[in-house]
Amino acid sequence: MTADLRVVAIDGAAGSGKSTLSRGLARALGVPYINTGLMYRALTAAALRAGVSAEDEQGLVNLMADLRFTLAGDDPAEIEVEGYPSEALTTREVELTVSTVARHAAVRERMRAQQREIGLDGAVMEGRDIATVVFPDAPVKLFLQADEEARSARRTLERTGRDPSEVADALRRRDAHDARTNPLEPAPDASVIDTGLLDADAAIAEALRIVRASWDEGDR
Repeated sequence: MTADLRVVAIDGAAGSGKSTLSRGLARALGVPYINTGLMYRALTAAALRAGVSAEDEQGLVNLMADLRFTLAGDDPAEIEVEGYPSEALTTREVELTVSTVARHAAVRERMRAQQREIGLDGAVMEGRDIATVVFPDAPVKLFLQADEEARSARRTLERTGRDPSEVADALRRRDAHDARTNPLEPAPDASVIDTGLLDADAAIAEALRIVRASWDEGDR
């Protein structure tokens, strides 16, 4: 890793507001926004399309060879997956399967390598284990937390047209599955932001304050 690495690594549970905060922060900083969850969702959608079992680790790894991740657009630039529009990555079937797909060690190893390559020139990158594994040398590490009620309400707003109780049940299943396969813990040097206590603008402002303080300190 380079000494002048300009990566903001953001971890947090599903529904903790990572996407909204990360996109707003990337826009303010003028760097790309990378939602690593979309990469796992794309692989899940590819597996469902191809009839590959979520339990088939080697089959999933083979599918990754055909996935193309690029940065597109501006204000901020964001990750896109060739052949997979955003609505294909948020279906109920993908929601129920992505945790199983993401638990495989070989899948995560290859995804992490791609994430490092995409983010090395600077980015706000969000997901799970970004600060602890993908970019452990990131100068800024943020960990977002919120209680289950706040996360369920936020996820229901994101999933337009879905029954709130169904969304809440899916979130609880996701939490339980993730706790078994990839326990969520903040990096020791991460700054924790409770997004359940802040609206979106206040959370972005707090994150921006932390980033600018760190970057200013690093430039001295």
